[in-house]
Amino acid sequence: MEFLAWFGPVFEPWSMMLLLIGTIGGLILGATPGLSPTMAVALAIPFTFRMEPVHGLILLGALYTSTVAGGAVSAILLKIPGAPANIATTLDGHTMAARGEGRRALQLSFISSLIGGVIGVFLLIWLTPVLAQWALAFGPSQLFWLAIVGVTVIATLDSKSVVKGLLAGCVGMWLGTIGFDDIIGAQRFIFHPSLSGGIHIIPALIGLFAIPQVISMFAKGRTASDLQSAATPRDALSAQASGVLGAGLGWISSIGASFVEVFKYGRSLSIGTLVGSIVGLIPGVGGQIAGLVAYDQSRNFSKEREKFGTGHPEGIISAESANNAMVGPSLVPLLTLSIPGSPTAAVLLGGLIIHGIFPGPDIFTFHPNVVWPFINSMLLGQVLMCFFGIIIAGMVAKIVKVHHSTMAAVVLALALFGSYSVQLSMNDVFIMLCLGTGMYFLERWGYSAAPLVLGLILGPIAEGNFVEGATIAAAQNGVFEYFLRGTMNKVLIALALASIAYAVWISRRTQAHGGQS
Repeated sequence: MEFLAWFGPVFEPWSMMLLLIGTIGGLILGATPGLSPTMAVALAIPFTFRMEPVHGLILLGALYTSTVAGGAVSAILLKIPGAPANIATTLDGHTMAARGEGRRALQLSFISSLIGGVIGVFLLIWLTPVLAQWALAFGPSQLFWLAIVGVTVIATLDSKSVVKGLLAGCVGMWLGTIGFDDIIGAQRFIFHPSLSGGIHIIPALIGLFAIPQVISMFAKGRTASDLQSAATPRDALSAQASGVLGAGLGWISSIGASFVEVFKYGRSLSIGTLVGSIVGLIPGVGGQIAGLVAYDQSRNFSKEREKFGTGHPEGIISAESANNAMVGPSLVPLLTLSIPGSPTAAVLLGGLIIHGIFPGPDIFTFHPNVVWPFINSMLLGQVLMCFFGIIIAGMVAKIVKVHHSTMAAVVLALALFGSYSVQLSMNDVFIMLCLGTGMYFLERWGYSAAPLVLGLILGPIAEGNFVEGATIAAAQNGVFEYFLRGTMNKVLIALALASIAYAVWISRRTQAHGGQS
């Protein structure tokens, strides 16, 4: 319970001001397409140079926490994930927003983020020594099989056809090979100078999700019935209430109903939190797959599996609880082993070193006055993130009522800005537009962007760890023994096979029910 003794510094005026600035700024940056948590923390590091180490880390930690949650805003309202971690949130969140339940979807996402995030930080506090040693056991072979397990999820992720899901995933994995090979530096599929640097995940993410939306808006637009349905009784409650008191009671009532709804789907909340905690703990995997894996597993165990993808609250709850549950455990290997558990944690490592703090097993012994207030501020930051997120939910949810031509122009401008800002390169903009245009036609043929993005993320992870593992195996007993021996390898292989078998079984069951109907 040592962390309780270090709550005092968090409530000092300067610390609280930085915590508020980081939380509110993180929500805004997270909702901006292209500004990922990693970029937000990296941009803030120069501002911490002249601060005390504890104050600088409080600001960075608040940004990390709230940016991950803030990405749900654009994912739900615009179908543009604020970060790779919010991909799964678009699958049900945007559908809810399109039918006028944007505020409800945002409330569910922030409440789920709060619960998952608090549990993740408590794991960071209580289980750091044990979990750090377990995370260290993951080598190239285990990370390779873990990526393969993620690839098997592609078959059932947001696609009515297993074959189309796998094909989309394969296209994504192929896109991940474009550019120069990381190991030997060979050119691969560089058929245009714009591709010499490969395909960055952020422009790809924006293009695959945003551009099809923009083209659809310009092609079809919204009908009068669409605009009318954009205000359901639930989201229009505050606007229709007579007087300030009625509006306030309606707002409080909707928040209470959202809390009840989150706990109603306790299974998905638990699965999301558990998956996010495990994925965040494993070095090098990153949080971008936590929401996708949690979404898939929640759907597998749900009694209302067929509702996923149609605006079902369970999808939002599982994805967003996983995203924020990942934040705390991702710092476990960072603080105890100097091994970042996510790209953002790697940037935080730089922030620690800049302030003369070198992570290691003895960091809690030599720097308790910095580390414990930092962790405690992340715990308080989860509460502030939920509070401010719910406050803005009712206001920003009205964006779905904007006329289609205006919405298309705004989304396109955000897509261009987000893609260019990643590397200040027009090549990223061209890649974003090409991928988005291609995805528009693929969606017309029944393919989904989510499996493609998952393949783009996991392909380089699987390839890099396989090549590294094969190099190590060449000096030992061979590739087969290296990748097939060991309890963890066997467990992950079994999970991959079970996932494939389950996908085939679900596909056949769906076809059988379809044939009977």
